[in-house]
Amino acid sequence: MIKLENVTKRFGDYAALDDVSLEIGKGTAYGLLGSNGAGKSTMLRLIAGIYRPDKGSVTADGKPIFDNAAAKSGIFFINDETVQLSSFTLKTLKEYYRGFYPHFSEEMFTKLNESVRLPEKKRISEFSKGMKRQAAVIVGLSCCTDYLLIDEAFDGLDPTMRIIVKRMLVDAMLDRKMTVVISSHNLKEINEICDRAALIHNGKIVFSREIDSLKSDIRKVQASFPEEHTKDDFRFDGLLHFERVGSVYQFVIKGDEEEIRQKLAPYSPGFADIVPLTLEEIFIYEMEGKGYDANGIDGLGGAGE
Repeated sequence: MIKLENVTKRFGDYAALDDVSLEIGKGTAYGLLGSNGAGKSTMLRLIAGIYRPDKGSVTADGKPIFDNAAAKSGIFFINDETVQLSSFTLKTLKEYYRGFYPHFSEEMFTKLNESVRLPEKKRISEFSKGMKRQAAVIVGLSCCTDYLLIDEAFDGLDPTMRIIVKRMLVDAMLDRKMTVVISSHNLKEINEICDRAALIHNGKIVFSREIDSLKSDIRKVQASFPEEHTKDDFRFDGLLHFERVGSVYQFVIKGDEEEIRQKLAPYSPGFADIVPLTLEEIFIYEMEGKGYDANGIDGLGGAGE
């Protein structure tokens, strides 16, 4: 697994990550969510061994990553910037990375490129933004590493290419239990691929949860009651949000539907409609429940299409 223990990374006086601890299990599709500047890219560069932590440790399978060629040979990082690829053709890029990754698969490279048909002898500087991202994903998957890190995985891809790249990633995860860590500010994309996600805000982990448990463990309630109430009257566990609009009370509560109805029963509701939340709503209310300003994650949750 990948493990960060009490990691801090500073750039001058600015703490990009502040005392962060996180575990990413083997074979996991893990999403790092957060608005721009939250610390996602810094975390990926620490896991890739590009940055040395100022405090704490970053390990893969128990081995330190920074300045460790053996550990790095099991990790491939796809940067959100592709300027470093500009002087290569797809063919020379393939040969370059073959020298660093002992398990590079020519068969995998050929198979993946057949699905997108990128020109192998054309300079990558002449590729569109989406083609550059496709090239990086093809080479990254062909290196057959245990861990693939992708910063803003689908940036610049049109809807058709998004589907193709997602299929590439899912096939690799199923075929060889590769661990994929994807940073994004796009909840929809994380929801489609990842089974677990962490929300990063101002250099700290707000929470790390299984996405399915997030969806099954939190509900929105609209209810009415024969008597007027204030928030202080509802003293049950798991209340993340409360507001009143006219005679209708709105709650966001942790728990399944039956548990929530049991919590409301003593107040004799005239009606109680219980509905699931979108993933974006869940993240916002989780932040509020932990005392964070939900307005601080502007830009999180775009459709990206």
